[in-house]
This record gives sequence, structure tokens and C-alpha cells, in this order.
Amino acid sequence: MDKFPKIAIIYLSFHCEPYIGDVVSSLKKISYPKDRLELVIVDNPHPEFGSSIRMIEETIMPLSGKELPHTTLLAQTENTGFAGGNNVGIKWAIDNGFDYVYLHNMDGFATMNIFEPVIKVMEEDKNIAMAQSSLILHPDTEYLNNAGNSFHYLGFGFCDEYRSKVADVKLPPVKEISYASGAAMTIRCDLIKQYGMLDEDFFLYHEDLEWCFRFRILGYKTVLVRDSVFFHKYQFSRSIEKFYYMERNRYGVMLMFFRWPTLVLLFPMMLVLELGLWLFAWRGGWLDKKVKVYKYWSEKDNWKLWLGKRKRIQEMRKVTDRFLFKYTVPNIMFQEKEMGSPLLKYVGNPIMKLYYCVVVKGLVWW
Repeated sequence: MDKFPKIAIIYLSFHCEPYIGDVVSSLKKISYPKDRLELVIVDNPHPEFGSSIRMIEETIMPLSGKELPHTTLLAQTENTGFAGGNNVGIKWAIDNGFDYVYLHNMDGFATMNIFEPVIKVMEEDKNIAMAQSSLILHPDTEYLNNAGNSFHYLGFGFCDEYRSKVADVKLPPVKEISYASGAAMTIRCDLIKQYGMLDEDFFLYHEDLEWCFRFRILGYKTVLVRDSVFFHKYQFSRSIEKFYYMERNRYGVMLMFFRWPTLVLLFPMMLVLELGLWLFAWRGGWLDKKVKVYKYWSEKDNWKLWLGKRKRIQEMRKVTDRFLFKYTVPNIMFQEKEMGSPLLKYVGNPIMKLYYCVVVKGLVWW
């Protein structure tokens, strides 16, 4: 075992100018041997702000292999989303013999010893496919951004311990989690070669969920490594366009991973939830996006695409749905208070929890 496996830090850039200064400062101080690191910058041109190539070439590339780890710049001609952009860097890392890739969100930066704890954990337990760093908000550094992600049994994903005080949350050094955030996660390259990169059809949202669950159905673990810390300049966005991908992709995840009898059991609760989501869409002014999701799923070619994904997943899987439900939660918890709803809190969540405890946990034995 190499004491210092090679890590490719994949930095997906699109209008990175407000954040790149902190990224450069943090990587200058990194304690992991710089000759075992590669900073792989993938520039996804932003539809509004254009490309950051010139700025990167002028400010970052002169530091390559000196103050910074050796840096490779992969300029793209079009924005291919979170999945497609990161895959460009991941493919480069695999082609160049790296042991791990680290997905580094554009709007965050690493602590000095971010890699040592996570590499130690993954080298000691080869059954861990993915490991997430602890995400701490910046500049509100007394609060957590993410201590792993939760997966609701009807397809939603959200942060654990969001805005909890760091001092109040007692995390173990290593904690198995439902799925890791793509903002700061380490993945084994040998497993990527065997089982594939991020699914580019997701474009954005839930691609990290799907990736983690793809490895979980093969029996691999996803963990949080407490002492690997990443500061995240997280800003909650209510972009209407993102709701489309969140809704579209959660249906896709459920279709891919759950067996048909499970989907039949979940269907009544899914209908109840849909009524609530239509009300939520009406209140939020994004009914057109909800309609767009339905239109997407009404098209034959899209069903063919996702049923093909389902077939591959079901052929790969080595675990039961009951095992997968160990990594789900019964309640939906919004990240921001203004997104909450008394109807969800006092009616929706209690009903979903009851259904989960009685029907899902009680009847799913396959």
C-alpha cells in the first residue's frame, strides 16, 4: 500500500471568480504531499458569464507545480452540468493512473489536513466506496452545512444537521451515511472504472445520490469522515429551474433502485404527496415546472431511457430493498425555514412517517 495514494482534485469551474482566491490560498497550505496531488480544473462555460479560462490561465496556471499542486486545465465548449463536467475530470484522473478523485465544489475550500483522515479511513476499509468531508458553513463557521445527506423514501434528498452548531453535534470519527454530498467527496478510481462515473442524464441534482446508491446495491459503504473538513460558502437558492431537475430526478432514482412490488406499495403515498406538491408549486409560483416534469415523464423515449437504467441497476444489485430502506428517512426536512410549511410539519410528515413505519418497514421483506 502506498503511504500517499495519488488524488486528483476535480474543481468544476463556472464563473468561479468570486471563490477562486480562497481555493488557491487553501491549496497552498495543504499538508498532503503536493507531488501526490493534481488539481484538475474543468471549465464549464456559464450561460450568463461565459468562460473563466483567461482568469485561470493568468492567475492559477503560473502557480502550477510550485505553490499549488500540478494543475491541469480542461476547457469545455459547452456547459454539461454537474455530472458531465465532473466526469471530464474523473476520466482524466483515471486515464492518468490516479487512485482517488476528490470532488471539490467551486464555492468552498479545504482545510490544511483535509486528505489525511479520509485516505487513512479508505485505505483501512476497502469496502468504503465513497467518503464525504464534514461541510461547515462559511463565513458562519460555527454552523454545519452538511454531516451527510438523508434520503427520504419517496425520493427526496437533503442535508443532515443543516445549521446545527458544530459544538453541539457529537459526530463519531467515521459515520455511515445515506449518501454523500457531491460538494466534497472522495471516490475510489478502481471502483469507478468497474461501475461507472456520474450519470450525465441527471445533469444536476440527485446525481450524487444515484452514484452512492449504485455502489450501495453492490454492498459498498458511504461514510462521513469527521476530521476531513471543507468550508462551504453555501447559499440556498430558490431557482425555479432547479425544482424541475429535483422533481424529475427523484422519480428517476425511485424507478431505478426499487423493485416493482416496492413501487406498488409506495404508490398510494406517492399520490398523497403529489397533491401536496401541486399545492406547494402553486404557492411558490412554479406550476409550469411541475407541468414540465409531467410532460417529461409522458414521453415514450424518456421512459425507454430510464427503464434501460433500471435494467442495468437491477442486474447489478446484490442487496434487498429492505436493506436499502435502512438508509432512508420518513420525514422531509427543508433546509431553510422560509421553505417550510405547517401543512407539511403537522399533516404531511406525520402521515408519511406512519405509512413508513406500518407499510414500508412492516411489509417490505424482499
